[in-house]
Order: sequence, then C-alpha cells, then structure tokens
Amino acid sequence: MEPQVKDRPERSRYEILAGDDGTETAGFAEYFLSEGEIAFIHTETDPRFAGRGLGGLLARGALDDARARGLRVLPYCPFIRGWVGKHPEYADLVPETYRARFGL
Repeated sequence: MEPQVKDRPERSRYEILAGDDGTETAGFAEYFLSEGEIAFIHTETDPRFAGRGLGGLLARGALDDARARGLRVLPYCPFIRGWVGKHPEYADLVPETYRARFGL
C-alpha cells in the first residue's frame, strides 16, 4: 500500500501512514494552527522507516494541504524549512515578510 499523509487536527499534526497494511504511523509533522497560518514546529520519522523518502512525502502532503486551505506557512521546524528551501515552488506559502527570517 502506498504511504498516505493524513491531517490529525485533534493531535495538531500531519501523519504519514505506511507499513504493509498502511496503518502504521511512520512519521509526523506537528503544527500550531492560528488565524490563516500554520506554524510547523517539529517533524519526526520513525527510524524503522528511514531511507524511504517518507519525510519528503510528509512535507509535500502537509504543504499541499496548507496551500489547498489557503494557509500561510511558518516553517519553524528545521526539516520543513529545509524541504521548502530545496523546493522553491513552495516558498510562496511563506509570507514574503518572513522569508528572510527563515532563510528562504
């Protein structure tokens, strides 16, 4: 089964589900949601799933959802910030006035 990214608002995080049956939480990206903004604060991948590109899939899925919801992104999390830096097509999600602060 292909990995899937799911928003878990009750836990304030996006999760990537993987494994043989697609139900294991392989990683997550925690966020703080406020008026029109989503601040990513921590991302973690289970070491058992390392090297499979799941962190990138998680970042892409979370950022695509933020775009679809019209949210401005504040990438405090170093992983999300680094991923946006490597994928400039997502930099527009970060408000222009914050890009220098995040090195974008």
